[in-house]
Amino acid sequence: MCEENDPYGSFSRAHKLGADMDSKTTRKDNMFIRICRYFRSAEGSAYYFILPSILLLLIFNVIPLFVSSSMSFFDANMTLDKVNYVGIDNFVKAFSDSRFLNSLKVTFIFTAIEVPVQVFGAMIIAALIAKNNITNKFFRAIYFLPVICSATSIGIMWKMILHSNVGFLTYALSSMGLGRINFFNNTHLTIFVVTFISIWRSFGISAIVYVTAIQNVNASLYEAAKMDGAGNLRQFINVTVPSIRPTFWYILMTRLAGSLQIFDIVFMTTGGGPNYTTESTVSYVYSRAFSSEASMGYASTMSMILFVIIMTVTVLLYRRMNAEER
Repeated sequence: MCEENDPYGSFSRAHKLGADMDSKTTRKDNMFIRICRYFRSAEGSAYYFILPSILLLLIFNVIPLFVSSSMSFFDANMTLDKVNYVGIDNFVKAFSDSRFLNSLKVTFIFTAIEVPVQVFGAMIIAALIAKNNITNKFFRAIYFLPVICSATSIGIMWKMILHSNVGFLTYALSSMGLGRINFFNNTHLTIFVVTFISIWRSFGISAIVYVTAIQNVNASLYEAAKMDGAGNLRQFINVTVPSIRPTFWYILMTRLAGSLQIFDIVFMTTGGGPNYTTESTVSYVYSRAFSSEASMGYASTMSMILFVIIMTVTVLLYRRMNAEER
């Protein structure tokens, strides 16, 4: 009825439709112009500088994370030419795998030893070398030197020093009548040796971060403490420690995440031996992914379990750190 009474109705609707399309096109063009103007501005041009980092983050972190999480539900070999969907069978298998559970135990033991030394030991050392004088600068360089060395060179160096036959330290101990200690083949001692090497390697970065935080503490706080009769120890406890609390939580968070992912030192020194007593979770994941009996799906499953553990710890500590800053 409307079309019969309105011979121009179809034309009106077509005209309205064309106007709507033109309006949408105009809005898209305006949005494109605004985006271009934003990226030409001083604020928007900053994204050009972080674009390489974003691309690297996507290629080496975000995309592998999604691929690994997807592959954890499949049974796949290293070449990915045989891929079968298995659902949660890999997760059930992981929690019944005694070697995987042992690797978690080793990782937690390693973390329980390393993190307190890194967090509290580095804080004490940093307080001793915080003042800017030649002696302290020399010690800062000494502490930081292992940080810039590769894990490969550090592992080879310590294997030579602690070798049971030709190691310098084992020879010195045997000369003192203590016998030749096999540091890398003792089921009770080796995990502590590996932990010491890892601490020695990364201790400097924690100490330097603490030094920077201590140097930024307001000097008037120390002067007020001195006027109240506080000694160096009391100043450290009542002034330094509360002032660097955010740094404490930051180092605790980063060192926990790093310790739970220990791999390079273990791989270069013991390879997980003897008898899997130093095999960390990442070491076991690597061996299952790239060995003769490679299973990329199962390795991805164990990686996701470790990822959930690390993410949970990191989120809890991050929330605590933010609460401290408020």
